[in-house]
Amino acid sequence: LARPHLCSMARNGFTEEWAKRIHIFRVKDHFIFSIESVGQYTGAPRPPPSPPRTTTARPATFATTLEFSMVASPQLTRPRTSATSPVTAAAATNGRFTLGIGVSHKVVIEHMYGLSYSRPAHHTREYLEILMPLLRGETVAYAGDRYHIQDIAIETPDAKPPQVVLAALGPVMLKLAGTLADGTNTWMVGPKTMEQHIVKRITDAAATAGKPNPLVVGGFPVVITDNQDKVKAELAEQVAIYGQLPSYRAMLDREGVSGPVDLAMVGDESRVRKQIERLRDIGVTDFMAAIFNAEAGAFDRTLDFLSTVTSGLRGA
Repeated sequence: LARPHLCSMARNGFTEEWAKRIHIFRVKDHFIFSIESVGQYTGAPRPPPSPPRTTTARPATFATTLEFSMVASPQLTRPRTSATSPVTAAAATNGRFTLGIGVSHKVVIEHMYGLSYSRPAHHTREYLEILMPLLRGETVAYAGDRYHIQDIAIETPDAKPPQVVLAALGPVMLKLAGTLADGTNTWMVGPKTMEQHIVKRITDAAATAGKPNPLVVGGFPVVITDNQDKVKAELAEQVAIYGQLPSYRAMLDREGVSGPVDLAMVGDESRVRKQIERLRDIGVTDFMAAIFNAEAGAFDRTLDFLSTVTSGLRGA
């Protein structure tokens, strides 16, 4: 490890009472860890316990500033199931956990899982109307079109509710993200669309609901390289599928670009740093880098660069 003394900080990112619940394994210069899920439901019937959640973190940043996240889909999970592990993780990380909610895509939900993708926005509204109070420790009784819940609550000692971001690109979902959730998580959204569409709509929705400024997570493919043209040609093949999904295609068209690779941050450190700083200036609060190993050494080089970026954005 480049800085082996930081390895001893691995458990320090968690509160003391949770340390014994965390299982850590070292793989090269990363830690792989799982957290036991101990959040329990009150009410009947009582569901089985949730499985541990597993993720990875570099020891160089694994301390009291590291943030964690997971993603759940309304079509694939029940609200009370989605609430248990995040509440546990939030308690274990002293409030540094964010839950992502996303409805995925019609081709995934219907063709791969054989489930209904009808009225995804309405489904999401009901899901959040149950999930958000559960995360706050409230007892929920709900009668909707999809969900009927009677007096369900989750009890986890000393749990601070995790923040929730909703994958939202269209006007209706952005309104839900601003009014019911804590923000949005985006992908395949260029800077112009981010500023004029995403940030504007979700900020207006949050203000109307009397909520604080929302989280806006901007996800982008990133590669640090001196071979920009060659890497972009390689990357174009890897990200082409995103341009075939209707929700992403709409964002690409709004931005005025032909394909997903046109949104990728590819180039030297100076170029990519300026692109990240532009996101900060237009209202993006969190930067989510999808690092593509498009050439030898690209992954490590890009990860090392990202660890030095201090542009006012939170990194993931």
